[in-house]
Amino acid sequence: MSISDKELIKLAQKAMGNAYAPYSGFRVGAAILAKSGKVYTGCNVENSSYGLTVCAERVAVFKAVSEGEKEFVKIAIVSSARKKTFPCGACRQVLYEFADELEIILEENGEIYKTTLKEIFPEGFKFRKK
Repeated sequence: MSISDKELIKLAQKAMGNAYAPYSGFRVGAAILAKSGKVYTGCNVENSSYGLTVCAERVAVFKAVSEGEKEFVKIAIVSSARKKTFPCGACRQVLYEFADELEIILEENGEIYKTTLKEIFPEGFKFRKK
């Protein structure tokens, strides 16, 4: 299954509609494309105990992994700020675990911006037992 960057952005926007952000008002949506061709979406879920908040990117990855996916091609991320919203440090590390070559698609005022995880997170941590 092939999906365009615009279609992936639209899926991220739809996911953003489900965000639970009563404290910050900052809503985020993500859509990640697995190597299998399947897309998984996520939204941020805040909590009154702020440390328990989960970002949209991690929700999408965790949903995918829980369904057996472990290889990813690209991720689209959008936010209610309508500006380029890059993954936070924790999300960068989680993404790096599964796809250090991941393409990142961002949207700002209708314009699409592309980068890579390697570009924004060149030295992630990886340790796997043999």
